[in-house]
Amino acid sequence: MGLFDFLGGGTPAEKAAKLKAKATQKYGDPATRQKALEQLGELQGPEATSALLARFTITVDPSTTDEDEKEHVFDLVRARGAEAVAPVKAFLKGNDAASSWMLRLLSAILTEAEVIQVALDLLAQLGAGYTRDPERKLVLLHFLEDKQDGRIREAARTFLEDMADDVKLAALRVLEKRPDETLREPLIQALLHPETSRRVQAGVLETMASGKYALTGHRDAVQAALPQGWMLDKAGLVQKRA
Repeated sequence: MGLFDFLGGGTPAEKAAKLKAKATQKYGDPATRQKALEQLGELQGPEATSALLARFTITVDPSTTDEDEKEHVFDLVRARGAEAVAPVKAFLKGNDAASSWMLRLLSAILTEAEVIQVALDLLAQLGAGYTRDPERKLVLLHFLEDKQDGRIREAARTFLEDMADDVKLAALRVLEKRPDETLREPLIQALLHPETSRRVQAGVLETMASGKYALTGHRDAVQAALPQGWMLDKAGLVQKRA
């Protein structure tokens, strides 16, 4: 009996669908799930790659088994090389979960410049509007934080207006490493916005202090908005109180 004879006839896509159901089974005998992953690793085609990627969407107990299986799936997908890129990109664009795994896979197959482009394109697609789960935005911004590309600053600036505080803070971490005069007004507006939370205000102030942004024209408004522990010096620069 051949490796896939137990699945009967059908196209590779149909075989992949049958195996995917077993590969994403959280409960029961883990050997069933692990065997399905091995069979998917032998099955060629984008459907098999997509089915393997679905394993990243579930978590099983114990955690050591979960991590081992995911690392194995990572190796199986990475071994497919360029043919895995399209399914991984599609998964990244279509799923909130496992974004960090997808970027890690792309980084193992593509050049850094190509992965940066993927991240920037997806951030532009997601935008700063409401999302039920901000995980992808957080992962993408964290990935870009230490990368070198002149477009990253503007991409991150957009997310100062995001609906989620965690995303705003992630954007501020990116911007803190890329001080530029063009950020002065957006940072001030973020600080003064009536709906800005205290922790985001603190993040804005850290970024402003680090970048030594002068508050010309906004001194009185910023002074009135400063939380405890912050001050403006004579030059109009934000500083933490000693």
